[in-house]
Amino acid sequence: MATTMENPKLFISYSWSDQAHEQWVLELATELQESGVEIILDKWDLKEGHDSVAFMEKMVTDPSIEKVIIVSDETYAKKADGRAGGVGTETQIISKEVYDQQEQDKFVAVVVEKDEEGKPFLPTYYKSRIYIDLSEPDNYSENFETLLRWIYGKPLHVKPALGKRPSFLDESDGIALGTTSSCKRAISAIKDDKPYVSGAIDEYLSIFSKNIEKFRLGDVEGDFDDAVIENVERFLPYRNEAIRLFFAIAHYCPTEENMLKLHRFFESLIPYMHRPEHVRAWNKSDFDNFRFIIHELFLYMVAIFLKLDRFNEINLLLTQQFYVSDVPDYGNEVMVGYGVFRKYLPSFDHRNQRLELNRLSLCADTLKQRTKSSGIEFRYLMQADFVLFMKSETSSAYPESWFPDTLVYVGHFQRPFEIFARSISSSYFDNVKCLLHISKPSDLEHLLKEYKEDKRRLPRWEFDSFDPASLLAYDQLATKA
Repeated sequence: MATTMENPKLFISYSWSDQAHEQWVLELATELQESGVEIILDKWDLKEGHDSVAFMEKMVTDPSIEKVIIVSDETYAKKADGRAGGVGTETQIISKEVYDQQEQDKFVAVVVEKDEEGKPFLPTYYKSRIYIDLSEPDNYSENFETLLRWIYGKPLHVKPALGKRPSFLDESDGIALGTTSSCKRAISAIKDDKPYVSGAIDEYLSIFSKNIEKFRLGDVEGDFDDAVIENVERFLPYRNEAIRLFFAIAHYCPTEENMLKLHRFFESLIPYMHRPEHVRAWNKSDFDNFRFIIHELFLYMVAIFLKLDRFNEINLLLTQQFYVSDVPDYGNEVMVGYGVFRKYLPSFDHRNQRLELNRLSLCADTLKQRTKSSGIEFRYLMQADFVLFMKSETSSAYPESWFPDTLVYVGHFQRPFEIFARSISSSYFDNVKCLLHISKPSDLEHLLKEYKEDKRRLPRWEFDSFDPASLLAYDQLATKA
């Protein structure tokens, strides 16, 4: 990785072609000096009585001179190739340094003149190397920045640090969901508005729903909570695939048809969160990996649609109940609300106690930690969690309240979430209000009063909770045009 320097020293090698060229070099030197680069220039530093050859050799070979630029015009290139005059002397020194140090980053040519075919005038020894073009006035500012970045060792494009090998690659059973190619095909079809986009989305969601069975936990050796954590970690690449698809749909084609596809997709995942019909013996933690994975996927989907202001679309999905006829745990009940996607995870509580982690919510901790590779800031997950909680509270259609795990991170200084802060605007509020099942802000007054009078109505983590009125910016809702 390139190193940075405070005030690098730089020597300018150039030809005395004519007065105009010398003035151009002087102006370049001045501009660099004013940009914090300590310039060594013969006109400033070579005094009467000095040995010019010794001066030039010292400037090129002295390790305290971090950078050397070769200002190359037609005269310089010809003198360098003919080894003529002072340029010829410098060329002998510079070319040896360049050739001896194949990976060198001390020298760079600055082209100021081109031939009739638009080819730069460069010394022969430099022709195979990258140069900086300052010959065109229209591109001068942009390329001067490139020169400064080279001098300071601050390139525009920096190679990222080498990451860790993905843990799922090292698993002996090599679980693969088999969705990678279909996900890419679906996203490409969405972005390019291909005629087969509907089928491509169906294909991906169908493969995902079917193959998630591969992540079912069987006989586990050792602590079961370790197996759950390892399982959800190995699922991470496929969660990220789904996030990219959710983004593509929300951004390009949040149609009623596609919202129905997402609704049916999540509906198809519900059985994984419960015991299969043929299973007669099980523990209450056996499906915790699926419960976490599906909860996380659902939360991200809602977060993405809220982030992109797709309020009516996500409300359409949330308002529809989900069909669960093949899930024995629900008995005769066949339609349930979205609360089905947030289930208690006993294995997480067991892990918290077994390892003496003393965390208020290990589920929230895990969700927060996993946002690093998602492309979504954690605050958007919290916003989604809060909306899901409030919607379940304001609508009689949701008998099962949504527990907003991530709000354990709201803290004591509770600021409004973005969509409610923006709802100070009446027009924006008119778009958001469908999420709360209200027509005007005062419709929330009775519920907020209940929360204030009986704080047990609110989710709690030991002594911590949150204030819905603050998170809603209730006093400010729809107060501006």
